[in-house]
Amino acid sequence: MSDVFAAPAQARVPVRGGGTFPVRRIFCIGRNFADHAKEMGAPVPASKAERGQPVFFTKPADAIVVDGVVPYASATHDLHHEVELVVALGEGARVFGYAVGLDLTRRDLQSAAKAKGLPWDTGKAFDHSAPIGEIVPAALVGDLAPRTLSLTVNGTERQRSTLDQLIWDVPEVLAELSELFELKAGDLVFMGTPAGVSALQVGDRFEARLDDVLHLAGTIAPPRATR
Repeated sequence: MSDVFAAPAQARVPVRGGGTFPVRRIFCIGRNFADHAKEMGAPVPASKAERGQPVFFTKPADAIVVDGVVPYASATHDLHHEVELVVALGEGARVFGYAVGLDLTRRDLQSAAKAKGLPWDTGKAFDHSAPIGEIVPAALVGDLAPRTLSLTVNGTERQRSTLDQLIWDVPEVLAELSELFELKAGDLVFMGTPAGVSALQVGDRFEARLDDVLHLAGTIAPPRATR
């Protein structure tokens, strides 16, 4: 049986050394750095025993942006950056590699939904909301804990933290996710952001890094027509 329209192209992320990573799903964890949880007014666990359950949400695979040109999101006046380590899963849902990405957030829509106790998908799962750099194989990245995640906007640093400050580390997040979903090759997991989230404007240039190993650079472009 033939399709009634042409199937959209699958989102793919370049891989350092050659090839592309076909994206299946995008999972995200919220409030995974204590300093960010605090700045968002959320309780901060004093120990691992007090962490409770992680908060997960998703983005559509086609929210990926790989060319660094990010249109300012529609229906918002408060578009925020959240720099994050991204885990890329390969065969057998094992860690294939890592990237840096931005979990862009329509903060005004998210805050309004939270105030009413409603889901906040419109604040997170929108078009072009997941810019990402090239994926680097895990063996080339090495131990994550001592590495520093950072973001500058127009040359000014806004976010910085070492990954040992994660409330839930990579193995723990993958274990928790696997209790809820069948993880497969092609899945991306955004690992949460440190403090310093703030607004972006059209024309802003951003640069995200994990030390000198992972890199993402881009600009906020004018909004695209939605109709």
